[in-house]
Amino acid sequence: MPRQPASKALHHQIHEQLRAEILRGDLPVGTPLRQDALAERFDASRIPVREALRQLEAEGLIVHRLNKGAVVAGMSVAEICEILDIRVVLECYAARLAVPNMVERDFEAMEKILDAYSASDSLTEWAEYNRRFHLALSAPANNRRLRRLIEEFCLNTDRYTHVEMSKATGKEGPQADHYRMLEAARRRDADSVVALLEEHILETKRELLAVARAQEDGELHDHPGLPLLDQASR
Repeated sequence: MPRQPASKALHHQIHEQLRAEILRGDLPVGTPLRQDALAERFDASRIPVREALRQLEAEGLIVHRLNKGAVVAGMSVAEICEILDIRVVLECYAARLAVPNMVERDFEAMEKILDAYSASDSLTEWAEYNRRFHLALSAPANNRRLRRLIEEFCLNTDRYTHVEMSKATGKEGPQADHYRMLEAARRRDADSVVALLEEHILETKRELLAVARAQEDGELHDHPGLPLLDQASR
């Protein structure tokens, strides 16, 4: 009897760890997730590993491929664009709720994130600071379930798009958007924050589609392309 709760706790731990590594990009698209190796890594039997993989598959983070087993899933451009559309709805709603609740501590937290973003030369760090800013902007909505949804969609799109979008646009444009959102939030102008945020996310979508078109037209033959897209599903 005592083993069952422990087993459940273990499969949750394995799931959360693997999920975090996938969403951060530590486990790139196509990385195999072999049950034996994972069981050894987590010092577990294959039962909690199998359950963790089942949950990751249900979330769309892994797929099972013939002769390969479980691998980290990719996404088509169309699928990423669908998620970006969902982000618009979730984040803009959260921002509208959040702005009236913001206090000086919230503004200072966002400013600190953006200053660190501006000082960084690392694409990986840019993705992390971008994620933190978007979460900080929505946090004062005081809705944990909404925040959880936003966190999942922010992370899930960032792992596919942020490096390539940063290469395409640099950080100056997105950062200018972020600072304008912060200024509007300080004025408690929720309408402006929402309008800026919607345009900010939709611009990512437009840039992504433009890069995909260029790849299809062969214009990026010397470019590594969008390595995190699932080419098979395009």
